Amino acid sequence: MRVSTLAAVLAVLILGALDLASAGALQPTGFHSSIRLLPADLRAEVRHEAWDPGCPVPLSGLRLLNVSYVGFDGQTHSGELVGAQSASGPLARVFHRLYELHFPIRHMSVADMYGPPRSRPSDEDVSGGFECRQAAPSPCVGGSGTGSWSEHAFGEAVDINPLENPYVGCGHSRDPASRPYFNRARHRPGMVTRAVVRAFESIGWGWGGNWGGNTQDYMHFSATGH
Repeated sequence: MRVSTLAAVLAVLILGALDLASAGALQPTGFHSSIRLLPADLRAEVRHEAWDPGCPVPLSGLRLLNVSYVGFDGQTHSGELVGAQSASGPLARVFHRLYELHFPIRHMSVADMYGPPRSRPSDEDVSGGFECRQAAPSPCVGGSGTGSWSEHAFGEAVDINPLENPYVGCGHSRDPASRPYFNRARHRPGMVTRAVVRAFESIGWGWGGNWGGNTQDYMHFSATGH
């Protein structure tokens, strides 16, 4: 091969490499996260849908966490979660690990969590954080509240894929569509795995799937483990 021809080939390869690098700079890939105060419009939505003055955490103590996640389509999406200021940094690390694991999440946005009910996903398979409410009683006993605050009310709990990871008690759940997921030995996409549990354990959080007795909350992770 002549020197001039070799030089031309090398020039083409170098220009191609530069083009790829430029494209990568314009379209970054991989995990991204950010934490900020609740924007005014989201603050108003949360106040209307999930907070009142008697809640154990003020609105000023909440933060909006944005994280990348892998959807059930295998693609990267931008997710949103509201939680306590103190929990947001550790949770960003957890979701980074879930992204590395390619663990799929169905829905995770503030619109899905706090938007008008008619616009929320019909499957209700929404991963979310803050919600000022009482702890939900076991499906064994029914009812709508226990008289004590849920960890969600403190912004220190997250529910992951509620459909695939139901709250089960005495063989019952509040969502009949979740029954196929009662059998935890048969793994399907979106079901919490041991690696997911370890990711939350790395920040000191516990999993409702580890509760003893006849009640397990497979979607639920919290700072206290309750």
